[in-house]
Amino acid sequence: MILRVVVLVVFLVVASAAPAAAHNVTAGADLRIAQTIAGTELTVVIKGTSRVPGPLRIGVVAFQPVGDLPVSLQVRSVEDGRTVTGVARAAPEPQYTPLRVARTGPHELTLRAGNEVAVLPFRVLVDRGSAGDFVIYGGLFVAGLLMVGGLLTGALSRRGPAMALAAGATAAVTVAVMVVVAEPILPPPSPDGAAPTAETPSAGRPFAQARVATVPHRPSAGQEFTLRVDLVDGSTGRPVDDLVLHHEALVHVVVTSQDGRFFRHLHPLRTAPGRLEVRLRAERGGRYLAHAELEREDSGGQLLAGDFRVEGADGEGSPDAGAAPPAGPAPRVQPAAPVAGRPATIELDPAGDVRPWLGMAGHLLVRSQNGAFLGHVHEMGAPGNRRLRFTFTFPESGRYFAWVQYALRDRIVTVPFTIEVS
Repeated sequence: MILRVVVLVVFLVVASAAPAAAHNVTAGADLRIAQTIAGTELTVVIKGTSRVPGPLRIGVVAFQPVGDLPVSLQVRSVEDGRTVTGVARAAPEPQYTPLRVARTGPHELTLRAGNEVAVLPFRVLVDRGSAGDFVIYGGLFVAGLLMVGGLLTGALSRRGPAMALAAGATAAVTVAVMVVVAEPILPPPSPDGAAPTAETPSAGRPFAQARVATVPHRPSAGQEFTLRVDLVDGSTGRPVDDLVLHHEALVHVVVTSQDGRFFRHLHPLRTAPGRLEVRLRAERGGRYLAHAELEREDSGGQLLAGDFRVEGADGEGSPDAGAAPPAGPAPRVQPAAPVAGRPATIELDPAGDVRPWLGMAGHLLVRSQNGAFLGHVHEMGAPGNRRLRFTFTFPESGRYFAWVQYALRDRIVTVPFTIEVS
């Protein structure tokens, strides 16, 4: 009988466990979202919260030199419309601004910096604890009470009831121990505020399709313009608004000129459902390529590509005015003449102490000369290492443009170079 009770309790704990949350949704964890806004590269940090109502702390990390850059914050609950506002200051070591939230669930964070606005959807999550915790601590508490009762009953020479109480205590301890053993393999419960589990096809959601455009349609060299990426569902044609964070950004956009002398790694602003925009300036006319890395919920990672033209002279030989000069020695490639289809190693000694940017110590981006291929890999070593090391396999022979990027305390360093692959 006691064994049946034990098995029944453990079965109920397993059956009541909720499915695990999505890979980018974790209660108590910080949310980091990169944004290219007001002409600089920022990362918005939403600190995890343990309770609601309670404070939600938001900070803005600057990865490039900024003056006194205020960033207006507005957090709005999607469910009841309650809104709170505040101001954060962008800095390498930010001071966090507390905004009091009253409930879990879907919210929107509106950022305003300079004359640009971004609206970021996110969820306030609070860990609700597991049924296993209740059973473990409840079982131990009941066992303690039964043991004390058994000792008292035995002292009064009531052997039958004392044995029954002792058996009950043993069963309670057994249940607690079995749950302790089983709980690590059980799926964690969904936190309060998590999205309801949606039924999706077994193959996942379709990939997104992108339309790349500029505003104005034909920007001129030397003038600021807006690069716009509209995302639509490949099946329905509706705007895609279910992007998940992918290396601390909703979308990574890499813009390069046809000749590879212009390079930008940007994180556009969400200005409407399915619409992403970022401002930039090109000093030379010609054809430019835009590659967007993103990931849809229940779909997987994608690389989308488009192109646009900038009016004006191509400026042959003129420098890329927006790019920082390379710092330190050039990267070392081993073997010196890489072979297509075989891994090569690229090493670089950074110009100072590296700090994490986009969740990594360093980034290597590689583009084929014709622009048909773009690769992006990461240095996985610990921040503070004096050497960045990447492994990359070139798909075919030819010339490749490459850029290593890493962050120091006061700036993002970009080191361009070319590689001939045999």
